[in-house]
Amino acid sequence: MKDSKYWNRWFKAAGVRAVKTVAQTAVATIGTASVLGEVNWTMIVSASLLSGLVSILTSIAGIPEVQVENTDLPTV
Repeated sequence: MKDSKYWNRWFKAAGVRAVKTVAQTAVATIGTASVLGEVNWTMIVSASLLSGLVSILTSIAGIPEVQVENTDLPTV
């Protein structure tokens, strides 16, 4: 069973990943839009928030930084 300590670490790690993903998407989208000559801020915010949501959903599959501490198994 995963304890609250695990979930605290998971939410923190997933949050950090999502914020980084949002920032990276915003930078890439702003750069691309400025080359095209028009920065559509609605599109940038929308794409960035969507990438953050996808990051959180991807984190559900597992985050390598957060390991499950299984105390039920005997140590060998």
